[in-house]
Amino acid sequence: MTDILSEDEKWMARALELARQAERQGEVPVGAVVVLDGREVGAGYNTPITACDPTAHAEIRALRDAAARIGNYRLAGATLYVTLEPCTMCVGAIVHSRISRLVYGATEPKAGAVESARRTLEEPYLNWSVETVGGVLRDACSEIISHFFSRRRQEIRRRRQSSSGKE
Repeated sequence: MTDILSEDEKWMARALELARQAERQGEVPVGAVVVLDGREVGAGYNTPITACDPTAHAEIRALRDAAARIGNYRLAGATLYVTLEPCTMCVGAIVHSRISRLVYGATEPKAGAVESARRTLEEPYLNWSVETVGGVLRDACSEIISHFFSRRRQEIRRRRQSSSGKE
């Protein structure tokens, strides 16, 4: 189990690097990596704002990258590492791409579709089963999101104050 855990932490650290790229672009800092046979075959980070694409979540971008690189939209045997619990759209893509294992860092209380707001992967009508592991590097994954939104709230307060003439 120690080898698996250290592998999970290694790949989650890579997903965190990608999340930082999203953050530098002003996007919500979420990163994702697809790993197959011990090597990275896909990577992505959030770009809905810069790409003007509501589907440009980190998971979707990583799945698209992996499918293009291996030449198959079916990614059976692969693990998807993502810094934040996936939403319903991303869970659907995970199932359709046949990801075998999902590893995520922080939970997403408002829109998480694995354990938080919904448990979509447990729906009996799904034709694919995905092993899930949550909480890998949870603190680091939570921190990057929390700091991002804290900074964003501070910026909004500053703008409101300056537009109302208050200092």
